[in-house]
Amino acid sequence: MTTTFLDTLPDGWTIYLWLVVGAMIIVAAIYWIRWGMQNEQFDEDIKYLIFNENDKDKMTPEDFAKSQSVMKSQMESRERHLAKNAEERTRTA
Repeated sequence: MTTTFLDTLPDGWTIYLWLVVGAMIIVAAIYWIRWGMQNEQFDEDIKYLIFNENDKDKMTPEDFAKSQSVMKSQMESRERHLAKNAEERTRTA
């Protein structure tokens, strides 16, 4: 009769495996939330980016103004990130 390694472990060992896996999941979730915050992924105004000049008659003046300001800030953010990526590429090259 052959016994495997798992059969030789004492009772209750699986709880420690679950604790380790749970801790790894929590650490990964914290890392990705932190990454999202640093990369401007939690933006509630993202819904305004689907509109353009052709939608002006379908929106209230306040919503259209908000849409235009969000679009401008997103384009500035995009340019900032592209410049940062280009700078990092030139440093590593």
